[in-house]
Amino acid sequence: MPNTLFPTADDVTRARLAKSPTLNLLNGFDWSSTSLGPIASWPDSIRAAVRMMMLSEVPMVLLAGERDGTLIYNDGYAVFAGERHPSIFGMPVLAAWPEIADFNAGNMRRGFAGESWQLSSQELLLDRGNGPAAAFIDLSYSPVAGEDGRPAGVLVIVQEVTESVLAARALEEYREKLDIALRASDMVGTWDWDIEDNLVTADDRFAALYGVSPGQAATGLPIEDFLGAIHPDDRQRAISEISDSLKDAGPVRFEYRILAEDGSVRWVVASGRVITDGKGKAVRLPGVVVDITEERRMAEQLAESEQRFRTLADTMPQMVWSTLPDGYHDYYNARWYEYTGVPEGSTDGAGWNGMFHPDDQERAWKVWRQSLETGDPYYIEYRLRHHSGEYRWVLGRALPVRDAAGRIVRWFGTCTDIHESRLVQEEREVVAQELSHRIKNIFAVIGGIVGLASRSYPEAKAFADSLRGRIFALGQAHDFVRPHSRSSMPRANPATLHALVRELLQPYRLGDAERVHFAGEDVPIDDGAATPLALLFHELATNAAKYGALGSADGRVAITTWMEGGDYHLSWVESGGPRPEATSTGFGSRLMALSVEGQLRGRLERAFDEAGLRVEVTLPLAALSRKAELRQTPERQENQTA
Repeated sequence: MPNTLFPTADDVTRARLAKSPTLNLLNGFDWSSTSLGPIASWPDSIRAAVRMMMLSEVPMVLLAGERDGTLIYNDGYAVFAGERHPSIFGMPVLAAWPEIADFNAGNMRRGFAGESWQLSSQELLLDRGNGPAAAFIDLSYSPVAGEDGRPAGVLVIVQEVTESVLAARALEEYREKLDIALRASDMVGTWDWDIEDNLVTADDRFAALYGVSPGQAATGLPIEDFLGAIHPDDRQRAISEISDSLKDAGPVRFEYRILAEDGSVRWVVASGRVITDGKGKAVRLPGVVVDITEERRMAEQLAESEQRFRTLADTMPQMVWSTLPDGYHDYYNARWYEYTGVPEGSTDGAGWNGMFHPDDQERAWKVWRQSLETGDPYYIEYRLRHHSGEYRWVLGRALPVRDAAGRIVRWFGTCTDIHESRLVQEEREVVAQELSHRIKNIFAVIGGIVGLASRSYPEAKAFADSLRGRIFALGQAHDFVRPHSRSSMPRANPATLHALVRELLQPYRLGDAERVHFAGEDVPIDDGAATPLALLFHELATNAAKYGALGSADGRVAITTWMEGGDYHLSWVESGGPRPEATSTGFGSRLMALSVEGQLRGRLERAFDEAGLRVEVTLPLAALSRKAELRQTPERQENQTA
């Protein structure tokens, strides 16, 4: 250790000082190559400043000499310099830190002018070996006077505060964002409870909610001043919950009512986190409070609405059920469980399908999947297991509930027991089929009798053949005019109205002569419209054969059809036969009116002109294609024929 800095140091002190890397660097440095010269020639004030600096742990640097500001620094500053150390030791300051040369030059001028000053959180762009990076530094400048009283150097205390500045900026940015979010919500407040000092600091929104002064809330108030705003019916519970929450670190949540000074009541949720010290003792509880009054009100209204729905559903004679948008069954009313006898909840999800007759399960799944995929109404008849163990026929219906965007949010459906009516329908169908069979047998017997008679009278064979053809045609027409179910509907229905009428009027031909003439536009019809149309034309043809044009060899019928707008018009005009007398409305007239106006929702007008009867019919085109309520869904048709 050279005597120039510590000439009287004992061995112990010298050994301790020798542990400083920077002091060893100073002792071995060739100062004669600098403007300062050897250490022995330094002013006493400079040597004293260097001694003080080398013994300090605080980062310090001495800018020695007004001409160069030669760098002399301690171990703390060496750490600050990073990879610039030790190359900058003993260099002029402007050359050592060229990226901030202008900054250092200005400070040199101020320091050697005898000025002392401080810079707080000074931002500098420094390259300390890893590329330029922003650094924030607290700097304290003090001139070191020589024997002539003029500054011989400038001592700088350097404290880097980059981490704290960046953390403070991030915290401030976070607070600004939080404040913007809180103000935008207009329902949220923040607090921070110092548990040890029992002081709660809060923002103005929190203060307003709890009825305390914003200024006092900002500086801190005992928690009791805030607890007084809790509704008396909730206060003791809330205090107990808060006390219990302090036993362990972690998140907490409290829900209670606030009683405002004007008597209004607000529901709030206070959420926070208990922070403990190293011994597990709760020391802080910061958090936020959210006004949930509207949410509570809506939840109560929803619960009340759901209760009304369940009460209404449980009093309905039908079984009521509901599913999620994906078809998951999550609700059945009491009637379902009474009817099926299954434990509550056992048919949730896909368990409902197991309640169907095994022969109906695949069909039921198919129809239900079709509705889920398309959003079409659900309509099906199937056999459901009754609590007695019997499978009974039920009618299942369901409609989707959609939100404002058209998305399905839920399905609501019903099941109605139709077992008795189904049995009556089946019995009626058996009777109708038997009656139809007997009538057709009568046609066959008559045809056979005519055939036998013609053998005895060969000269009448042509007449007999014609008569037998008409009888056979009447038998075919009978298939369209008798009441039908979906299962008994003739499979070979004519596809258009003209084709249907031609088939019905075959019995009234005279040899090869056409007595019915068509003009105008034809229109497709389906099996649902065929029966009422067949009844109409069968009645017209029968009356024409009895009293009008088809009862005379010279009689003719002209049928003219055309479309106009959404309607289909049909005109039936008789000529060449006896002029029928207008009669009072009988069964046949009522039957025609029922077919046109009742089943097809059209209009029918009759008039007796000089030439004969004229009938004008107007039908909605939708009735002929069986749209909307006039047509059963394909699913129902499939169910009734399955």
